[in-house]
Amino acid sequence: MIIYLSLFRRLRRLAAVGLLLLLAGASGAAAVDGAAGSGDGRRLLVLGDSISAAYGLSLEEGWVALAEAALADRGLAVKVINASISGETSAGGRRRLPALLETHEPDAVVIELGGNDGLRGYPVAQLRENLAAMAEAAQASGARVLLLPMEIPPNYGPRYTGAFRDSFPRVAEATGAGLGPFPLEAVATDPALMQPDGIHPTAAAQPRIVETLLPALEAVLRP
Repeated sequence: MIIYLSLFRRLRRLAAVGLLLLLAGASGAAAVDGAAGSGDGRRLLVLGDSISAAYGLSLEEGWVALAEAALADRGLAVKVINASISGETSAGGRRRLPALLETHEPDAVVIELGGNDGLRGYPVAQLRENLAAMAEAAQASGARVLLLPMEIPPNYGPRYTGAFRDSFPRVAEATGAGLGPFPLEAVATDPALMQPDGIHPTAAAQPRIVETLLPALEAVLRP
């Protein structure tokens, strides 16, 4: 009887120790989960062409990199993923977007494409289809979408230029995407802020681009 009683007490002590270890482990797991919950903030994917790829500059000088710091100053902890490529068209962006969405799982997507389509005279219907497909794919992944309109020289005549310009608000309305301002709105007419090609903005122009886009970026990122 004494042996059984001693064994029972030992088992009870072991059970108590095991319970304490279990509780400690649960507490540690909760702490890890909590840290993960506070996380890295939101993720913003920018899918653009040379305007967002900082053509002729370092990436750190471009508006996309500067926007991350500007958003942080406004209380938005955002990790910005710049997936822009110089020369990119809407068709190229459409092909690349699914893999980017799967890899980065962004909370918001900025689509800054179409300029190269217009400069090459690509069909406007094709541009609209590609923009809409990208917006819908991003939305299906759970991301909010900001569409940035582009402008082109009047080389192909007023009919094409007008249809091109009208593509962006039409796609935004059809898909429910946000429509931002033209990124170069504050710099395109100032030769001092444009590179010699007259198409790409200088390093000095990049902060102004951020100022132009910041309200729209905030709107698409805030819950």
